[in-house]
Amino acid sequence: MARFQDRVAIVSGAAGGIGFAAAARLGAEGARIVMADHSPNKAMARVEALKAAGAPEVWVATCDVSVEAQVEAACEGAMARWGRLDAVVNNAGLMTFTPIEDLTGEEWTRVLGVDLLGAFYFTKHAFRRMKPGGAIVNIASVHAVETSPLAAPYAAAKAAMLSLTRTAAIEGKPKGIRANAVLPGAIDTPMLWDNPNIKSGAEVIEPSDVGKPEEVAAAVAFLASDDASFVTGASLAVDGGRLASL
Repeated sequence: MARFQDRVAIVSGAAGGIGFAAAARLGAEGARIVMADHSPNKAMARVEALKAAGAPEVWVATCDVSVEAQVEAACEGAMARWGRLDAVVNNAGLMTFTPIEDLTGEEWTRVLGVDLLGAFYFTKHAFRRMKPGGAIVNIASVHAVETSPLAAPYAAAKAAMLSLTRTAAIEGKPKGIRANAVLPGAIDTPMLWDNPNIKSGAEVIEPSDVGKPEEVAAAVAFLASDDASFVTGASLAVDGGRLASL
């Protein structure tokens, strides 16, 4: 079923991991895809894979989501090419691993710029362009609710993203625009395996608790689709029950 036939979706951080899986799922269901990524060469290398998955058209937008002008250019580029913007998936994320006593203001600013302000910038400029029926899906994290050592800026940014999602749902409702969040748990991506807590064994994850990017993408597609027309302001955990057992 082509739930996104003739629709246009922007996915930030679309070159890998959850972002690529989300872009592939939306494209497979008919969406024209904007791959908004700070590594355009990496994104360009995956364009043909998106088309092979079913995306009718793909455009790569060089985009550091912490820079508002680049976010605006990605949104305006979608409008210039296809005349509409129907869904935004705020997936771009940055995670650092530093004890609180060693954190600097610069590190906080860098993480918050990508993980929180990026979602805000895309929400702002989507609101200015989307018609009723539009949807924003924010990729938060279980760290927004339960976290671990060394991840203070990331966890704080993801918690704030849930608050942003709620406000966007409230302000978007009169516009006919929905906003929801997905909270992935341990997902088989480089971000998980590069985590020093995992590498050191300080945090142990059972294989049954590790999900696939495609499983998160399925939730993203639901929330972005008309199947979720009465769902807004929600936070959906996609974590294999991890939060329930913590």
